[in-house]
Amino acid sequence: MLILFDVIDLTSLEETYEALRTFDVLGIEKKPDVTATACRLVSETVGSSSSTLKDLFYALKANSIVKCKINDKAYQGIITRLNAAVDGASSLPDFYHSVGGLLLVKGSKGDVHLADADGIFRSVKAFRQSDGRWRFSSNSPESSSFAAGIALETLAGVVSLASPELDQSLISTLNSDISKLFDSIEKYDDGALYFDDKLVYGHDHQGPLATTSSVVRGLTAFAAVTDERLNIPSNKILGLANFFLGIGVPGDAKDLFNQIDSLACLESNRQCFALAVLMVSIPLILSLPSTVLSVTKEDSLQVNVNTVLGSNAPPLTVKLVGVFTSGSKAASLVESQELVFDDGTGMYNLNNLPKSIDVGSYTFVFEIVLHEPEHEKIYVTGGQKKVPIFASGLIKIENAEIAVLDSDLGSIETQKKLDLAGQNAVSLSANHLQKLRVSFKLTTPHGLAFKPHQALLKLRHESKVEHIFVVGSSGKQFEIVLNFLGLVEKFFYLSGRYDIELAVGDAVMENSLLRAIGHIELDLPEPPEKATRPPPQPVDPYSRYGPKAEITHIFRAPEKRPPKELSLAFLGLTFLPLLGFLIGLLRLGVNLKNFPSNTVPATFATLFHVSIGAVLSLYVLFWLKLDLFQTLKLLGFLGVILVLVGHRVLSHLAATSAKLKSA
Repeated sequence: MLILFDVIDLTSLEETYEALRTFDVLGIEKKPDVTATACRLVSETVGSSSSTLKDLFYALKANSIVKCKINDKAYQGIITRLNAAVDGASSLPDFYHSVGGLLLVKGSKGDVHLADADGIFRSVKAFRQSDGRWRFSSNSPESSSFAAGIALETLAGVVSLASPELDQSLISTLNSDISKLFDSIEKYDDGALYFDDKLVYGHDHQGPLATTSSVVRGLTAFAAVTDERLNIPSNKILGLANFFLGIGVPGDAKDLFNQIDSLACLESNRQCFALAVLMVSIPLILSLPSTVLSVTKEDSLQVNVNTVLGSNAPPLTVKLVGVFTSGSKAASLVESQELVFDDGTGMYNLNNLPKSIDVGSYTFVFEIVLHEPEHEKIYVTGGQKKVPIFASGLIKIENAEIAVLDSDLGSIETQKKLDLAGQNAVSLSANHLQKLRVSFKLTTPHGLAFKPHQALLKLRHESKVEHIFVVGSSGKQFEIVLNFLGLVEKFFYLSGRYDIELAVGDAVMENSLLRAIGHIELDLPEPPEKATRPPPQPVDPYSRYGPKAEITHIFRAPEKRPPKELSLAFLGLTFLPLLGFLIGLLRLGVNLKNFPSNTVPATFATLFHVSIGAVLSLYVLFWLKLDLFQTLKLLGFLGVILVLVGHRVLSHLAATSAKLKSA
């Protein structure tokens, strides 16, 4: 649940307040960084003259929880701004934020009042409609239940800020409006009640949760300031509580706030506005830790009775008024009896289920009786409570058999016992003139006949074609007889092996089964020319991602190579030019007499010969290791060096030769 608040925008005062309020109601310690951020936002908002009325309102609401330090000068500025906003308000949200802000300041500083409370009260009432709903402004043509909740909360604030007190008759007129508002309430099949709005012009549409939450907040706020008990049936208050409890944990932080805050308002005067005379009753919720009871294990019936937020209920008695079979109009299976309260667990228990309760589905009817008469004015129980209960158990499976019968006489040709609680590997054979019979007996733990939701016999051919048959029953006995002569067309004349499976299952059957019984070899006649062919079997869409068949490549046979001796002879011939080159150098009398003696020319001459050796080495590497692209890249680099140093060497030789000739 707390993960929802990890994504809250803590720059929004409204979302910050909702998170703090939820933490506060649930009793969760607030994170230090959340509190620090909230106080920073509150200080910035109350200290800024440009902050909006809505931000100022939520800053004060957040401050009522985190208790930030606000000096008296800042409070005076807030009071001045809010009074001016009340005087200039022209819409319901303006009144709601300004009056609500003043009420929050009064809660912190104490001495805050409205000078013209009567006029403000009447100005807000001007948005009232005849159906109990309210408009957001005089320009809004449509009424809204969401706006009705805001209006009631605003009027409650006006009454609290009035000095002197407002005329009580002016407040009492709203009681009939609240009754009309509840005439538009909607209901789910489980008895949960809620308010919903159509799309309201000019305002965002609020869902049932936000709308119902707004009405509950306004209702409990107004109940705190009136001396009259609101004319709301107690079962409707309980229906609203069931609505908030029945939605589970919302996936949105705002919805979670609306749920928790509304339950807190219905819970008690400690969590919402001070309901001094409890004009709105506190709902008591009856719940069961488990609605599935095992007859075999002799589970006990346990019942919880708490308030909507889990607080302890006052002294009371829980009665089991009756137990009825689901879908039946027969009389109750048990007489009325009281459940025993366990001080250790805080639950009401019925240790032994009545003997009349066997495996099946039932409706248990409970009634809550308060011990103290004065508690009936404080709490609402909702009368009798119907709870669906499933009684499960182990079903006895007996006399299980499988047999092959002769088609003409019905005599048993082959018969074998089955152990449906264990493993079976029955092997049978039959032809199209014979029958297959499968039978077994089902009884409940109390020895009564049991009819499960499904009892199916499946035959699967080796080609994956399946046939499913429903096993019929007569009392405790279940039996199916397959006449293969009448099934040859349905079996598509497919002879061969059929695997046999039996499925017996029910929601209350603790030992539901799906068993492979064995197989039967069927010898069916050849199909006629126009016989229906078996349907193509569905292809698994994920099979395309499975392993593929191995691909075997067929390579061309290598060509016949020349003899080894011929290859060696050719290699020798390739060395002949090199040998001739070396002999030619010796015959010409090659020497190093003209090698430069000066340092710089000698360096270039050395680099020239090294470069030539590098090029020759590159040729060797090309022959042994390198490819053409690698060789050309390296040759381009060496060629540049060879050209540069060669040019310097030739220039030196030319200059030396010119000096000798001139001398």
